[in-house]
Order: sequence, then structure tokens, then C-alpha cells
Amino acid sequence: MMTPTSRKVSDVHVVQTEPLPSPATLMNDIPRSEAQADFVAHSRGEIDDVLFGKDDRFLLIIGPCSIHDPEACQEYARKLADLSQEVSDRILVVMRVYFEKPRTSVGWKGLIMDPHLDGSHDISTGLHMGRGILRDILDLKLATATEFLDPITPQYIADLVSWSAIGARTSESQTHRQMASGLSMPLGFKNDTHGDILPAINAIKAARQTQTFLGVDQSGMASAVTTSGNLSCHLILRGGQSGPNYSAEDVSRTQTALAEHGLPDCVMIDASHANCGKKQEQMPEVFLEIVRQRAEGNSKLIGAMVESNLVAGAQKFPQPLENLTYGQSITDQCIDWNTTVEVVKKAYDLLG
Repeated sequence: MMTPTSRKVSDVHVVQTEPLPSPATLMNDIPRSEAQADFVAHSRGEIDDVLFGKDDRFLLIIGPCSIHDPEACQEYARKLADLSQEVSDRILVVMRVYFEKPRTSVGWKGLIMDPHLDGSHDISTGLHMGRGILRDILDLKLATATEFLDPITPQYIADLVSWSAIGARTSESQTHRQMASGLSMPLGFKNDTHGDILPAINAIKAARQTQTFLGVDQSGMASAVTTSGNLSCHLILRGGQSGPNYSAEDVSRTQTALAEHGLPDCVMIDASHANCGKKQEQMPEVFLEIVRQRAEGNSKLIGAMVESNLVAGAQKFPQPLENLTYGQSITDQCIDWNTTVEVVKKAYDLLG
């Protein structure tokens, strides 16, 4: 008969634990330059000014659904940096640099979690790669955006990020609301997967408050973290199971609800996900409709999100890496580069 002391009660389902470098170690290995730090601080300030009505430019968060190929990412970034300069007097362009992907059930969880795209989950390499990619993009004078999914990830890369998002699956999470309260950049909460905006409103209210929670410090030590609250939070409409929510009526209802809760009534709209039915062919017109609403006088409609890549659509994954199409998403569908240039320039004209 098994005695009580012989029964395993810890790590029953854990098969491996691999130590990671501390955030401080990684930041020392891949340091930010003074120029990069200055640019991040400046770009965060510009985004803040858009949120609070001090800058009348339209905020555009655009780029690949997820980053899986550093070479294609850098090519896209160079093109976007050039385009951003052409429209910078009316549109503030920030590149999507998404390394973590929330999954409805299972699937590839992003470059940080599986950088080799082979299920080896070499997280240490993923963190190194992610930090290097962000630095390279900042050197192009292009601001960066990402979604923070794991609450430890920001300690490794947040100093190189200009804007962040909390996704539809995690806007209701207390852990992510607490994390958001301590993040150093402007941040958007998405409505939930059903299309309900109340979870995002409650998330903004929570993230604006001081919070104390379990976290890790720069040395990697478990810590009680206390924050001051993040006032630079806003709501993102991304549609849901109930359908799209980018119409002028949807936006008006959302702004009214924000005001009723005592929050700034600035709203961003995601032109992808449920708002385009996850079909990249519909994304350009959704995006231009968002811009039209702004051009017609809704100054609190502060920006939009667009999923864009070098090649249109998305490819099945997993598959042999040698068969992957260069510059095409392995997660959600994206518009291609030529379409990106076309719609951004149309948006520029509409905003004139």
C-alpha cells in the first residue's frame, strides 16, 4: 500500500522545466541604444497625443497578423517605413510586430513560443529573436505594436514597444488588466469574442487604477508588483460572433457607453477579424469606411488596425518549412503590399 509520503503531489503533469535568462540578462545581451529609447519614448508620446486629441492625425496599426520569418518581416518593415514617411502629416503609422498568438483551441503560438516553427518551443531563442527584430524596426524610425499575451513577456521586450493590445480572449482576464495597469505604453482593449464591449470598458476602468499583483522583476525574481495605473488605454472594436461592429451606429453607441462610464470616448476599429469576416478581400473597404467616418467629423474615432503582409491571404500551417510561401501569413489572412499602398494612400486623400 502506498504511504501518504510517497505520493507525488507536485508537477504531476510537468515533463520538463527549462530555465530562461532573466529579463536583465536578455536586455544586457541585446541592449537598446539611446537612439532607440528616445524614439520609443517619442512615438509613445505621439500616440498619447492622438488619444487625447492633441494630435489630429489618424493612428494606423498595420502589419502582419504574426511574425514568423525575420527576413520577410524586415523587408516589410523597410517598405512600411518608406510609406509611413509619405503620409506622416495625416497618418501616424505603427507596425504590428506580433510574437504571441492566442489560440481558440490549439495551434502555433507565435515566434516567442516556437521560433523554429517545429514544435521545439525554444522560448529562449524566441525571446532573443523578438528583441532583435524590434530593435531593427526601431532603427528604421518605425514605431512598433504588439499584443501581450503572457504576463511575463513584457519584462523582456516592452521597452522596445510603442503601443500594445490586449486581445478579445483576454480583455476579461484580471491578470491582463493588472498587467496593463503597469505597462509603459498606450494600450487598446478589444471587445470580447462575442462582440460585447462591456468587458473592454471594465478592463479600461481596471487598468487605469493602481494594482498590486504577482509578477517578476528584471532579475527574474517573483515579486509583488504595484502599479500607478495606465491612463493611456482605449477601446478597440473588432467585431464578434454577433457580427461586425464598425458602422457609424456601432461607433456612436460605443462612444456613448464610454462616456456613461466616465471614460474618454476615443475608439479604434480593427478592420480585420470579425469586422471583415476574416476575409482579406473585404478588409480594404472596411478600412476605408472607418476612415470615411473619421473624415466626416468623428474626431474621437482615433484610428484603425489592418492586417497586411507582402503576399495576400494565408497559408496552411504546419507544413514543411521549405514549402512555405515567403511573405505570406501562417495565421490570419492579410492584404498584400500593393493593396496596402493603395488603401493607405486612399485613406490619406480622404483625410485631407
